Amino acid sequence: MSKIGIIGSGNIGGALTRLFTKAGHDVAVANSRGPSSLQDLANETGARPVTITQAVQDSKIVVVTIPMVAVASLPKDLFSNAPADLIVIDTSNYYPQHRDGLIVEVETGMTESAWVEQQLGRPVIKVFNSILADHLLSMSKPDAPTDRVALAVAGDDMKDKAVVMQLVEEIGFEAVDAGSIEQSWRQQPGSPGYLKDYNAAGVRKALAEARKERTSEWRATVNSPGTFESPA
Repeated sequence: MSKIGIIGSGNIGGALTRLFTKAGHDVAVANSRGPSSLQDLANETGARPVTITQAVQDSKIVVVTIPMVAVASLPKDLFSNAPADLIVIDTSNYYPQHRDGLIVEVETGMTESAWVEQQLGRPVIKVFNSILADHLLSMSKPDAPTDRVALAVAGDDMKDKAVVMQLVEEIGFEAVDAGSIEQSWRQQPGSPGYLKDYNAAGVRKALAEARKERTSEWRATVNSPGTFESPA
């Protein structure tokens, strides 16, 4: 059992809260609206509703799963007193035309997770960004050792990545090593494996076929951001 803090209770955060508690982990969940807004999720899952700061305290793993543009608004000292061996998972995706607007560094070639690392002041492991939230719940097969949907996992620290890959396996998916954070563009929106429920062989093939150039669909425009219903 691990102590896991989750910052964000939206679609992915809620799904991970359900999966991690079901797998027997001690989960603390936080969002920008405060613990009182999380009581229903806590009652359903047994997770502890906490503040964002409390989600980091005493955790072995912290998942940051909020809109990418909001990462820059997290407290700058959020991880300042965290232990060096704390593992931080980043699930974010850059949606310039839909939600985030222009992030210059990402538009000019920085990977999304490298930008997140810069904002947090911590290294991250990238995972859970390339699957729909409802598929996290419906396609989880914790009791089936084969025929699982696979998820790409990128990161620079091999020990931390191994821990996260084991966590992915525990909740019912196959983990595929996707390389370093510098290589994590291979699993960003627009890549061949994005929102595709492939097995491990399919994920590896998609990673190999990915191209670093960001297509126009995933670049900001002068009118960005719009909405998911009406991107701009």
